[in-house]
Amino acid sequence: MKNGDVEKSVKEKRNDSCSQAGRIHSEFGVLFSQINQPDSNYTLSIANSLYGTKTMAFHQQYVSCSEKWYQARLQTVDFEQSTEETRKTINAWVENKTNGKVTNLFGKGTIDPSSVMVLVNAIYFKGQWQNKFQERETVRSPFQLSEDKNVTVEMMYQIGTFKLAFLKEPHMQVLELPYVNNKLSMIILLPVGTANVKQIEKQLNSSTFHEWTSSSNMMEREVEVHLPRFKLEIKYELNSLLKSLGVTDLFNQVKADLSGMSPAKGLYLSKAIHKSYLDVGEEGTEAAAATGDSIAVKSLPMRAQFKANHPFLFFIRHTHTNVILFCGKLASP
Repeated sequence: MKNGDVEKSVKEKRNDSCSQAGRIHSEFGVLFSQINQPDSNYTLSIANSLYGTKTMAFHQQYVSCSEKWYQARLQTVDFEQSTEETRKTINAWVENKTNGKVTNLFGKGTIDPSSVMVLVNAIYFKGQWQNKFQERETVRSPFQLSEDKNVTVEMMYQIGTFKLAFLKEPHMQVLELPYVNNKLSMIILLPVGTANVKQIEKQLNSSTFHEWTSSSNMMEREVEVHLPRFKLEIKYELNSLLKSLGVTDLFNQVKADLSGMSPAKGLYLSKAIHKSYLDVGEEGTEAAAATGDSIAVKSLPMRAQFKANHPFLFFIRHTHTNVILFCGKLASP
């Protein structure tokens, strides 16, 4: 058998073993390839990495499949003897993958010498609006934090043709602002009248979001858009959030079963951290990380007003796959 045949045979066996891991993993591989396209008019980097202690063996199948489906290569490090150096190495990798926006993901002391593995995911996005806001139109304007409290913000403004929906339950406007080439867009859910963000959040799930933003609800029309410049940066330790969702055994050294990753005993997840960054301005967005009966308006005025001068929810969505890449709430610019 020739060397080329041997390499082909090994690759086929690896692909077969990876396919046994389940369809969801292969679907993620396809999704990454669709989203991370080099010819796009936006910059979107989705990067994954594994850092494993050199004192522990990992199943080759797990390592191979992680690289195949998630482009996550295993990098061997010495947590025990070079804890601080390893922390800095991981932070530098994240900072590089997010164009310098996500820094110090792991603070001093957050990586323990007894750590055995760190999984890191870095996402960076920079996109230009299809219809840019003009800086000369940006004015200082009040943003209502609550019934009796306002702050002054830099409010951007433009008139353009956008997809817009008016919904009555919950009472809100839904605006879609596309990025260049329409491959990505920002969806904004803005409460109207006496409604507030909390009421939208209570009803928000995957099903309602897709219904609210469906083509049957969104109508293309001329809209006066008032949108504040805003920059968000937040860091979460996800342990408690994951536990509240029922993910508990994973953090328990006795109960955790990660035998599919390593033959070693006592492997468990000690900490999960997420940090995200988002900057929205006139040119576009820079980000890093980490129900048909609702139509209320029958006859529409010639030009709609969309004035985001109070808290709202926003989402950055990949148009073709309908996948949400970023989401957040602007409560105080």
